Amino acid sequence: MRNDRGSSGHIPRLQRYSKKVNSHSFLLLNREHENDHGDDGEKGDPGEEGKLGKVGRMGPKGVKGELGDVGDQGNIGKTGPIGKKGDKGEKGLPGIPGGKGKAGTVCDCGRYRKVVGQLDISVARLKTSMKFVKNVIAGIRETEEKFYYIVQEEKNYRESLTHCRIRGGMLAMPKDEAANTLLADYVSKSGFFRVFIGVNDLEREGQYVFTDNTPLQNYSNWKEGEPSDPYGHEDCVEMLSSGRWNDTECHLTMYFVCEFIKKKK
Repeated sequence: MRNDRGSSGHIPRLQRYSKKVNSHSFLLLNREHENDHGDDGEKGDPGEEGKLGKVGRMGPKGVKGELGDVGDQGNIGKTGPIGKKGDKGEKGLPGIPGGKGKAGTVCDCGRYRKVVGQLDISVARLKTSMKFVKNVIAGIRETEEKFYYIVQEEKNYRESLTHCRIRGGMLAMPKDEAANTLLADYVSKSGFFRVFIGVNDLEREGQYVFTDNTPLQNYSNWKEGEPSDPYGHEDCVEMLSSGRWNDTECHLTMYFVCEFIKKKK
């Protein structure tokens, strides 16, 4: 009984062992076949394109590209505010002369023009006289026999003579110390440096006379070293604010002093 169990008990174990051996031998044979393979075949045709993969991460910022072509001009924008006034431009070229005008009506205006011309002269004289009177009122000097007035208009010597004469006077002639001192004080206090007086040697060089042609016999008050006229051009006389006299050129312009004789009552 024991022998039958024993022999029957060993049969399954042998079968399991036999399976293990066969399995091991199969693996060894496969490995030998793997090591003993043939030449590589030709490369097959590419397969179909696969599906798109997922979007990858955003890469770093690229390099700035080149400037593109100029685009089309855009629409005109709104009108801006009015600017400041510009500088005055240069004067333009003269225009073309206009056409000839129509002939005027005939008028006998000669006598009217004459009257208007006389009125213009009268008005001009009146203006000059008013100016003279206005200046006289501003300040004069006087002695028992004469009035003296400084005319504050720059004129040359001959114009000064005429200015005084048409007003009934003469260019001032200081013929004594008292008159000269009065005029010097007048000139100095008026703030002037020099004025024409009525002395000259226009007729004969070196022989000075007053404007009424009386010679300088009794009085003169020349500045030291004067008169000196090396070139013969200084034929008229000016009084300085010190009261001294100096010969000077007649074409120069300056203020001057007129004298007027008082009317006897």
